[in-house]
Amino acid sequence: MDTDPLARAVAQGDRRALARAITLIESGRDDHRAQAVALLEALKDTGREALRIGLSGTPGVGKSSFIEAFGLMLIARGLRVAVLAVDPSSARSGGSILGDKTRMEQLSRAPEAFIRPSPAQSQLGGVARRTRESVALCEAAGFDVVLIETVGVGQSETAVAEMSDLFALLLAPAGGDELQGVKRGIMEIADLILVNKADGALREAAVRTCADYAGALRLLRKRPEDPEDFPKALTVSAHTGDGLESAWTEMQALADWRRETGHFAARRAEQAAAWFAAEVREGLLARLTRDAETRARMEAMTARVRAGEVTPEGAAAEILAAL
Repeated sequence: MDTDPLARAVAQGDRRALARAITLIESGRDDHRAQAVALLEALKDTGREALRIGLSGTPGVGKSSFIEAFGLMLIARGLRVAVLAVDPSSARSGGSILGDKTRMEQLSRAPEAFIRPSPAQSQLGGVARRTRESVALCEAAGFDVVLIETVGVGQSETAVAEMSDLFALLLAPAGGDELQGVKRGIMEIADLILVNKADGALREAAVRTCADYAGALRLLRKRPEDPEDFPKALTVSAHTGDGLESAWTEMQALADWRRETGHFAARRAEQAAAWFAAEVREGLLARLTRDAETRARMEAMTARVRAGEVTPEGAAAEILAAL
C-alpha cells in the first residue's frame, strides 16, 4: 500500500481518510505496522497543533453527554473537534461495545467533528495501544481540539497524562463519600475537576462536592507547571450547558500560561521521550514472542513455573540472561 495518497488526504482534512489511517495504525500486522510508521513520518511536519484534552470520570458520571455538549459548544465557536473514546474490552473475547459514537448522536452528525471509538483490549492506563498515534493523525488532519476519553477512573488511568496537554476529571455529585470516590493518584494529575450534573435537584449537592474537592486540591503538592490558582474545581451541566463556557475559558487560560512559560513545549518533549521508550519496550516484547527459539524456551520455563520447580522471578532471570 502506497501511504502517500492517504497522507495527503489526511492532511486535507478528509474524515474518511482519517478513519482509514487510524484503522491502519491500530492493526497488529507487521506489514501494516511498517506502513503506519511511514504514514506518521509523512505527516509529522504539517506544523499543526491541537489542544489535547484528556478526560476521565467514574462510570455513569455522564462523560459522553459532557463530551457531546462540550464538543457542540466548541464547534459553535468555529473549532473542529476530534473525540478519541476508549472503551473497556472483554478479557475473554477482546471485544468491546464501542457505544460512545451512538450516544453522541448530535456531535457525530456534525461535519466539524470526528469521533473514533477504540477498544482498550489488554492495554492498561485507560487508553488504547495506539491512541497517541491517533492523536497525531487528528492534529495532522487539522482538528483544533482533540478530546481523549479514557476507560474510567482508577490508579492506572494515568497514561492519558502522557499524551494530553491538560487533564480534566469529571465527577458526579451525591455519590457518597466524595473525597474517597477518587484515588489520590488520579487527582494529582488532574488540572481541572469538573462536577457534572449541576442542575435541578442535584445542583446544591454539586456545589458542595465542588467545594470539597477545591479544598482537597489546595492540600496537594504544588506542581511547577501550574499557575497560582490551578488545579481547580468547577461545576458543569451537560444537560443545560451551564459551566461549559467557563470550563473552556479555564482550559485556554491554563494552556496559554503553559505556552508562555515553556511548560507546554517541555511537556510534549517529555511525552515524546516517554512514548519512544514505551515503543521500544513493546517492540522488544513482540520480537521475543515472534522468535521461535525464545518462544520454545518461554513455554518450557512456563511449564516449570506451573510445576513449582522454579520461582517466576528465577525463571524470568534465566530467560533474560540467555538473550
